[in-house]
Amino acid sequence: MFLTRGRKMVAAMLLSVLLLTTACSTKAPSRFDQAQQESSRQTSGQAVAKNATQGSKLNKFFPDEGDGYDRVYVQEKKGFSEANLKKDGKVVAQLAISDTTSTPGVASKYANSTEKIGGYPSVTTGKTQTSVLVGKYQVKAISKDPTFTASDRATWLEKFDLSGLGKLK
Repeated sequence: MFLTRGRKMVAAMLLSVLLLTTACSTKAPSRFDQAQQESSRQTSGQAVAKNATQGSKLNKFFPDEGDGYDRVYVQEKKGFSEANLKKDGKVVAQLAISDTTSTPGVASKYANSTEKIGGYPSVTTGKTQTSVLVGKYQVKAISKDPTFTASDRATWLEKFDLSGLGKLK
């Protein structure tokens, strides 16, 4: 009887020590925790500037549908609006306007631009993206299909009401 009672006591003590050491230890941060900390540090905890333009106000500057293309708005939030450009039911491009108030570093990539679209500085990123800077707004056309070329992106960027957008405060 003493032997089984001793075993139970030893088992209870070992279990108590195990629970105490694991409950008090700190867990190493996961890669997701680290990414969240870095992201929060970069944006100072604020994702969108308070004075960024509402996405609904940006929609009126998008080009109209036509010539076999349909425009379908897919995202609208403070400081941003995006639409898919479809032809024959297939998404061939994304069109977007973003307020750079929340990301002031974006405007710097246009500082040395020698290209212009609609009279505004233009930048091509990779083989699929063309954008212009209109005041504090970045207007993008992104190819989602190989048939939608750089020339098509420039044509669609010119179809935006860029001068109207430039007057928006």
